[in-house]
Amino acid sequence: MFRIVKALHLDRPFNLRVSFSTYSFVDYFKGFEKVEAVRRIFGKKTEEVLSNLRVEFSPLSGYMGVNGHLVVNPTYLKNGNRIDIYLDVIHELVHVRQHMEGRTLFDTNYSYAQRPTEVEAYRHAVEEARRLGLSEERICEYLKVPWISNDDFEKLAKTLDLKCKKYTLVKI
Repeated sequence: MFRIVKALHLDRPFNLRVSFSTYSFVDYFKGFEKVEAVRRIFGKKTEEVLSNLRVEFSPLSGYMGVNGHLVVNPTYLKNGNRIDIYLDVIHELVHVRQHMEGRTLFDTNYSYAQRPTEVEAYRHAVEEARRLGLSEERICEYLKVPWISNDDFEKLAKTLDLKCKKYTLVKI
């Protein structure tokens, strides 16, 4: 039995020396420095910020997030809806700027949907979705994420001046 385990290299099934490397944002997200929505986030510092921004591809994260740098789930990047991914990048870049400003991104005094940093990030994403011509219904679908309750979803939609039906849809 032990010979089979060793012969199949099952005695070492896990690489415990996992390293989560970061990469240059501009190498993976090309052309974002030219996107007007991104330029509104960073202003004159857009090229500098994006050229210095690092991205980590981690299967341990949900979709995307910010942890001093951008964290992206590669499965979401590969299989997710392209418009959702684009809007999520806009949303997360707002968090990058907020982090650079020293703002508290995870202020537990607020629910997720009422957190000022989230509302600001979603405002940018919704503004860009409208500029792209997405319908109100499609924007509402984008906003419905698995980590917020229906009540929080309704509050967020109202805060963003969206008239959304009650959704139970989840991004895949």
